[in-house]
Amino acid sequence: MKCEELLRGLTYECIRGSVDCEIKEVVYDSRKLSQGCLFICICGYNVDGHSFAKEAAQKGAAAIVVQKDVELPKDVELPLESEITVIRVEDTRYAMAFISAAYFGHPADRLKVIGITGTKGKTTTTYLIKSILEKAGYKVGLVGTIETIIGEKHIPASNTTPESFLLQQYFMEMEKAGCQIVVMEVASQGLKLHRTQGFTFEIGIFTNLEPDHIGPNEHADFEEYQFCKGLLFKQCRLGIVNKDDVHMNAVLEGHTCQLETYGFDKTADLYAEELKLVNKPGELGIDFKVRAKDAKWKDFTVEVPTPGRFSVYNALTAIAVCRHFKVEIPQIQKALLGAHVRGRIEMVPVSDQFTLLIDYAHNAMSLKSLLTTLKEYEPKRLVCLFGCGGNRSKIRRYEMGEVSGNYADLTIITSDNPRFEKPQDIIEDIKTGIRKTSGKFIEICDRKEAIAYAILNGQPGDIIVLAGKGHEDYQEIEGVKYPMDERDLIAEILKENGLSKKE
Repeated sequence: MKCEELLRGLTYECIRGSVDCEIKEVVYDSRKLSQGCLFICICGYNVDGHSFAKEAAQKGAAAIVVQKDVELPKDVELPLESEITVIRVEDTRYAMAFISAAYFGHPADRLKVIGITGTKGKTTTTYLIKSILEKAGYKVGLVGTIETIIGEKHIPASNTTPESFLLQQYFMEMEKAGCQIVVMEVASQGLKLHRTQGFTFEIGIFTNLEPDHIGPNEHADFEEYQFCKGLLFKQCRLGIVNKDDVHMNAVLEGHTCQLETYGFDKTADLYAEELKLVNKPGELGIDFKVRAKDAKWKDFTVEVPTPGRFSVYNALTAIAVCRHFKVEIPQIQKALLGAHVRGRIEMVPVSDQFTLLIDYAHNAMSLKSLLTTLKEYEPKRLVCLFGCGGNRSKIRRYEMGEVSGNYADLTIITSDNPRFEKPQDIIEDIKTGIRKTSGKFIEICDRKEAIAYAILNGQPGDIIVLAGKGHEDYQEIEGVKYPMDERDLIAEILKENGLSKKE
């Protein structure tokens, strides 16, 4: 492929060589440099790709893409007959998105890509949409926090939104696998770093917005976080947004797409009402009625096997999307009733006497939302087990401790991913927060021991939530990820104590 073909749609300056050169492959990782490649110099948080420009030239790269001056070897140091092309752009990450799309043949142009952004609900909603659309006969790819799904292949995720090169590669593989639709999580960081440039989303979704991901290597402040979320609505054809969220108008400022709304607000295009809690042995859910302004859509009732108003929002979002794909109401009802998302209010059948669930809530906002929702089911006790990650903001620990102390009847403080910190130091920070409240707590540093305590001391009518780990199947200590899946820990605890797992 000619270099010029890869650069179409971009503003650039060729400061050395010629864009007529032939490119064998596109590379942005210096460890993968090869003869005849185009190397994109990315400015990372820890490593700057521009520092590898000289090495790229020496290894025979046909072209490099830069956003600032680089040092190149003298011609006598280059391979014989080598004339490296240097392309200068304003932002190499932005350029990489377009170059990657061209390199893989613009697969997103032949797919219907649905992007979901917001502070909460992205992961659950992607799975709900996938489930409904597949029940209707579509083949659907998924990209998200937990994994990427391409046909029968499941690829564990490193980032919520992959680098643009990898994302375009996934799109290509999805198209080859026969996918017609892709549903993906779009993180604010992914939007900030231009990972979703180079194509247009068919539908962009906004779930909600609250302060999160603010700090070093993330967002400078809430305003930047909000602005980055809004970028999705300059990259999609149709926006479907939560009308109940107070930040909706700010997020949509400068949008270029058509808009539809959903929520509990009866002026929304799609809204929910008549909510009823569903409380079965070891299982919690919610039942509600769906109404639409569009007279073509009949009112119908939906039950979802997860609790709370946020479960209604997630389901409403999925319904709002799927009606654009002519999905029948019975298919929607059946898919939502059977949908379960790993680590998101995931019920683990242990006993008919109490309810045990696993959830990814790992900050004060999500934990408060979870605990207030569970209290609506009037448990005898609400027991919250959680820890906090190491090498992260201490403020998060204080806040989560305070939230659990205020809303749980008993808090079990334990370890999460301590990373390079001592687990006990993290626990002490959590205790600083919880001591601002009158909440009861105990500390058990070993997570398995803590879970065992929660299960073996469960009382009839309790709701026990294991918060923070969710879908994760590891514990990160001193830079090493050790296998640790809470579902496995629960099974081991039951076996070790002569208890049978409830099916």
